[in-house]
Amino acid sequence: YEHDVVIHTDGRVTKRLKKRSRELKERYGHTPLSENELDLLKEEHPEVVYIGIGQYGSLPLTPGAKELLLHYHTIILTTPDLVLKIGQEENNYLAIIHVTC
Repeated sequence: YEHDVVIHTDGRVTKRLKKRSRELKERYGHTPLSENELDLLKEEHPEVVYIGIGQYGSLPLTPGAKELLLHYHTIILTTPDLVLKIGQEENNYLAIIHVTC
């Protein structure tokens, strides 16, 4: 993929809607994952949430996103490590994966 992706609980893969967080880019130096993008958690009810923070851990998470993720079993890893881990996941999961750096 040439853009960040979301793997939904039903297995669909869609483009990450990072426009919802774009206004925070200047503050973080990178478009962060913010709570503005996490509405889908309430809709999909995943047992596990995976966040792939990029090859080198470049994707920042806002305090609001971190707080919301506390209500879910959340695993935050670099993208290469995340790909290995979700391949073994047996529970219902949702993944937001930063793939561009």
